Order: sequence, then structure tokens, then C-alpha cells
Amino acid sequence: MQIILYLAAIVAANVLTAKFAPINLGWALVPVGTLLVGVSFILRDLVQDQVGRRATYKWIALAMIISGAISYLLGDTLLIMVASAVSFVISESMDTEIYSRFNASKPKRILVSGAVGGAIDSAVFVLIGLSPLGSGMLPWEVVPAAILGQVVVKFILQLVGAAAYTTHEARKAI
Repeated sequence: MQIILYLAAIVAANVLTAKFAPINLGWALVPVGTLLVGVSFILRDLVQDQVGRRATYKWIALAMIISGAISYLLGDTLLIMVASAVSFVISESMDTEIYSRFNASKPKRILVSGAVGGAIDSAVFVLIGLSPLGSGMLPWEVVPAAILGQVVVKFILQLVGAAAYTTHEARKAI
């Protein structure tokens, strides 16, 4: 079930990002799909628990292919598709390796791996895909707000995920 939810979150994040304008918080720009990208890091951790680290990379590859196909169908430019794929592979790999190697409780592993993965995903995608280095959709003065908004939202979601896991485990122990 975690695998299906993981893949569905990736697809839904792409669709929401393509179909809705980013939320402008003044200090930050947050694409609507960011909410599901943050959740996808938690779901990827659960997939890894289910199938192991090596097999997780197969699911990451499939998710990237599906994500690329959805981006193509939604009319994203080639540069946006490349930025999405590059940021996805790097961030998901970092999340996987940190989650595997970080010697801490599961909630801390969820929090740290997702926070690092989310920050990398945000920075790489915005820089390659949206900044003047890429498509130029965002001017340099907006780039920090675009990165910051995504990082903050994804970090909050990691906090919620870690807390939910802790609560779930505490209830199971009762």
C-alpha cells in the first residue's frame, strides 16, 4: 500500500503544481504540489521499510519515469522535465541514504532525511528549472523566496510525519 501511495503522491504533486498557481505568502512562493512532495519523502521512508534500500531505488526510478510522463502530458517544457528529474533523483537518493545510515530513532530519521531531501529538491529544481540559469521563469530576486517557501513547507511536513509516527507507535504499545 505504501508503494501505491508513494507513486500517487508523486503524480498528484505534478498535477497540482501544473494546474494551480503557486501560493504567494509574501515572504515565500509555494507551489501547491509542494504539500505532496513533502509527504512523498515520508512515504518513501515507509516504502524503504517495506522493501529495503536496494529495492527502493527501483521504485524511485519508476516514480521518476511516471513523473516525467505526467510532466510531458501536462505540457511542461523539456527544461522543467529535466529539472524535475534531476532534483528528484538527487533528493530521493539523499533521503534514502540518510534514512538508511543515520543512527537514530525512526522519527528522527524521518525528520532529518526528509528535511535534507526536501531542501535539496527545492534548491535544485528552482535553480535548474525556474531561475535565470534555467528557464528564466523567476527573476533572481524571487528565487530565494521560491526555495525558502518549499523548504519550510516540506520541513513542517517532516515534523508532522515524525510526530504522527511517534503517536502511532505509542498507541500500538498501549
